[in-house]
Amino acid sequence: MKKMGWLYILLFVIVLLLLLLIFTKLTIIVNYQHHNDDDDLRIEFRAWFGLIKYRINVPLIKMDDHSPSVMVKHHSHMGEAPEGEPDHKVEQITKQKLIKRIEMARELLQKVVNMRIIVRKFFRKIRIKKFEWQTYIGLGDAAHTAIAAGAIWTLKGSIVGLLSRHLNLVVMPHLVITPHFQATVIQTRLTCMFQFRIGQAILAGLKLIKFWKGGKARTTNKTNFSHDKTKFV
Repeated sequence: MKKMGWLYILLFVIVLLLLLLIFTKLTIIVNYQHHNDDDDLRIEFRAWFGLIKYRINVPLIKMDDHSPSVMVKHHSHMGEAPEGEPDHKVEQITKQKLIKRIEMARELLQKVVNMRIIVRKFFRKIRIKKFEWQTYIGLGDAAHTAIAAGAIWTLKGSIVGLLSRHLNLVVMPHLVITPHFQATVIQTRLTCMFQFRIGQAILAGLKLIKFWKGGKARTTNKTNFSHDKTKFV
């Protein structure tokens, strides 16, 4: 009887942890800064009100002087930032690597039935809780600076429209463009905060697995995701 009691307790704890995981909100904070030739990208994942943190820092993104490729230096860590200078990994992204990754993504798109609809339904669950984009632009000439500022306004408006159409934009985006007519400067700062429940991502992943081409899902080709009533809190 004692063994059965411990088994019930273990099952209860497992179910409780699964429910906790499903309803946990994952927050992703993206910070990107560009100043002339310097780039800095920071991505932070948070859960349980910041008790769990995972950070990715990419302090260097630049073109390689000796080959047509991009050099990326990055490091990642759990929790608070480590003391001292962290060990960075340097990755060289070449044209061949980029083409290979695009081909892999294309093969994935072709293998999954109705993947676009599945991804679109999941994207609508992602909430954008913060979107700030500041840009300082100066080309040394007033006319050229004004044209560049107008082009950047158009670009930012298009990107915000794209995000609001595919994701759940719950805040008013904060867009700023400051032209410098007498100086030459290119500086931008972008901060985004995304949030969704882990259970929503698990549900989307299960759908992708279920309707994978070449498997048992081939008998369910008549499934119409546009009428799928499955919802997640």
